[in-house]
Amino acid sequence: MACGPSALILKGCAEHAASVTHPLPVAFSDLLPHFLVEPDDVYIVKNKPVTLTCRSTPATQIYFKCNGEWVHQDQHLIERDVDPATGLPVMQVKIDISRQQVEKIFGLEDYWCQCVAWSTTGTQKSQKAFVRIAYLRKNFEEEPLGKEVALDQEVLLHCHPPEGVPPAEVEWQRNEELIDPKTDPNFFITADHNLIIKQARLADTGNYTCVAKNIVARRKSSSATVIVYVNGGWSTWATWSACSAVCGRGWQKRSRSCTNPTPLNGGTSCEGQSVQKSACTATCPVDGGWSEWSKWTPCGVDCTMWRSRECTQPTPGTGGKECQGLDVQSLNCTSEQCPQTASGAEDVALYVGIVAVALCLTLLLIILVLVYRRKKEGLDADVADSSILTTGFQPMGIKPTKPENSHLLTIQPDLTTTTTSYQGTLRSRNEVGGKFSMSNGPLLEPLPNGSHTLHNGKLPSDPNAFMDRLSSQTYFKTLPRDNVNTSYGTFNFLGGRLTLPNTGISLLIPPEAIPRGKIYEIYLTIQKKEDMRLPLAGCQTLLSPVVSCGPPGVMLTRPVILSMDHCFDACLENWAIRLKKQSYEGSWEDVLQLGEEVVSEPYYCQLEAETCQVFTEQLGRFALVGESLSMAATKRLKLLLFAPAYCSTLEYNIRVYCMDDTQDLLKEVMQMERQLGGRLIDEPHVLLFKDSYHNLRLSIHDMPQAHWRSKLLAGYQEIPFYHIWSGSQRTLHCTFTLERQNLSTCDLTCTLCVWQVEGEGQSFSLDFNISKDIRPLDSDFLLMDNCTPALAGPSAFQIPYLIRQKICSSLDAPCPNGADWRLLAQRLKLDRHMSFLASKSSPTSVILDLWEAQHFHSGNLNQLAAVMAEIGKQEAMIFLVSDGEC
Repeated sequence: MACGPSALILKGCAEHAASVTHPLPVAFSDLLPHFLVEPDDVYIVKNKPVTLTCRSTPATQIYFKCNGEWVHQDQHLIERDVDPATGLPVMQVKIDISRQQVEKIFGLEDYWCQCVAWSTTGTQKSQKAFVRIAYLRKNFEEEPLGKEVALDQEVLLHCHPPEGVPPAEVEWQRNEELIDPKTDPNFFITADHNLIIKQARLADTGNYTCVAKNIVARRKSSSATVIVYVNGGWSTWATWSACSAVCGRGWQKRSRSCTNPTPLNGGTSCEGQSVQKSACTATCPVDGGWSEWSKWTPCGVDCTMWRSRECTQPTPGTGGKECQGLDVQSLNCTSEQCPQTASGAEDVALYVGIVAVALCLTLLLIILVLVYRRKKEGLDADVADSSILTTGFQPMGIKPTKPENSHLLTIQPDLTTTTTSYQGTLRSRNEVGGKFSMSNGPLLEPLPNGSHTLHNGKLPSDPNAFMDRLSSQTYFKTLPRDNVNTSYGTFNFLGGRLTLPNTGISLLIPPEAIPRGKIYEIYLTIQKKEDMRLPLAGCQTLLSPVVSCGPPGVMLTRPVILSMDHCFDACLENWAIRLKKQSYEGSWEDVLQLGEEVVSEPYYCQLEAETCQVFTEQLGRFALVGESLSMAATKRLKLLLFAPAYCSTLEYNIRVYCMDDTQDLLKEVMQMERQLGGRLIDEPHVLLFKDSYHNLRLSIHDMPQAHWRSKLLAGYQEIPFYHIWSGSQRTLHCTFTLERQNLSTCDLTCTLCVWQVEGEGQSFSLDFNISKDIRPLDSDFLLMDNCTPALAGPSAFQIPYLIRQKICSSLDAPCPNGADWRLLAQRLKLDRHMSFLASKSSPTSVILDLWEAQHFHSGNLNQLAAVMAEIGKQEAMIFLVSDGEC
């Protein structure tokens, strides 16, 4: 017999032969062995050895061979048995493979083993069984990433599991729950382990995790948040609201909501306007009117005749009033007309009554005539007070001495006529020392009987007398008794100017606006908005100060110009702006809509970026009120920060004012803070506030927590939208109360933010010492207007009176080559007002009036002269006179 495997050679063939204790029966000696059990691939988990099993029949011996080398006999566990069905011997062999055995050849090739079975006929080899060390690395090669997807959109989440032996199986979880594509076909897991959500649903929002596992370990990826958002969609428009006007032109609006669908999970809001406004015209109610009476009917047998009328001129309609009075009238008829004439005591009594009434009326008329003549004689030598100034005034004229060889600019107007009322010397505006200035003093002193007398042009120094006289009258009882915000003076046909310093408000009275022979005491004042109760309907907002000039009812021959600030974006496409005027009865009326001016009306407006000039032929109380036509409409807000000038406590307050961007409000806040002991701690900022119905938020950040803390409980403060948009609250502000840890802490650094929700914002970066603040910034730098409140005559104008007359006479007449007032208007960028200017008797004078109103503080006569030179008028050379010559 030949020897066995080489691994047994050491024990010798004899020893091998001795091991065969059960030789095969002769009948089966020619059979080759076949395997009942062959070794399978196995994995070593951690340090646990694995067992390979091989079973064969008929076999005399079985040995394992691993990686080409025979396994020693001692490592084999051999079991022998006899198959009861065939009687053939069955041999089973097992070996254990340790991790160390496999690691010895790790990296060169896979560790494998196979068994070899012998019989007397020959040998058979089993399949190779590979032994591998199982593992699963910790880190995923690709993890899923979070996404925000729209509703019904397909979602793809990638996952590449960690490297492992055997390869890891992958499953997906949503919010820690297993995803089973069989139960929910909206999910699909690809062959490369990616997850596909076919159509994203709101319920698919969640945290998705990729799970990899094999026999060694189970790994989870980081969660990927999938947010399924819904973009907002507009609902259908609601029906139009009723027209805001009861009669004539008004506005109506309709709305829609972003609820079809409502934006969810960060979806975009609807684009466009939620409110639409449209002009509408309401049919005015028609009150009924009586037709003419019909002819009297013939006198009836009852001595009565009749006549009738109908309510048909016009017929009442659209809610108008019915006709008041009788539609049928009767009258007793006597004498020949009555078929049954009868004379009695009743006729005599009727005639006696008629005669008595006639006598009483005659006597009353005589008494009224006598009283009127007596009063007229008593007023011949006096001048009426401010309530009857329109009756005129004829004081004693004074003829000034005309200097010899005077320059053209110092020529005085002819004041020798009996109608003039100006007294004193007229000088050029450049002669500051001799300027004729009305420093808030009335020219007329009150007499005991209530009339006024002229006292040689002398101005009383008591400013309260004028306000007392005005406030005693019914219309002026709402005038503020605030001399700081009121200017007044006495003016004649030479005109003048009233100014409220540091408010941007002035009243220009052009020459010839007051009729010759009359003297008017005129005032200019600001009304506090909270005192006026200006009615605002719907989305209307106050866009300017409420300004009063008067007395109302005085006769003007030319329009005066009222200048005041406004706080809107000056884009009339986004606004419907109306000029409102208060009537004698106290109600507010729309007298002008900006952009739709009618030249025949007594009001007109020149709109600029931050100011407006109102031409008016009637004095009174005015305000600009606006209604936004789109969400693009914006108001300018002025943001001011104030803090105590001195602080000796642990608490430190910062006040943030959010007010309309007009100079009068700035002045009011400055004055109020000066009384409170506060000072401005940063430069003012301008914030554009949109008509978006969103509130204004204020917050403070970036404070050193070791030294300061905010006592505000919430993260921010909020001012409601309508409190700001109405414009009725003048000094709207929020206070931030800070607390320092100890009194030695004086350095404060923080950031204060002010923003409109979903709108524009501003931030203030503060860094200063609250006890030694030496910054030059102070509230006084914002109040630099020291102009005289009242100027009368030539001193109120930059263009000398005679030169003005010469320019007007030169440009008013039409010129064939166009070098007239129209070219001057074009050069001064007043093209939009051509129709208005053309309706005036002297268009040039209106242009110069507007130039004076716009450039009183910053006007340059040389620039105006250059414009005149471009037009080709030689009169421009008059402006080039030096100040010394003037």
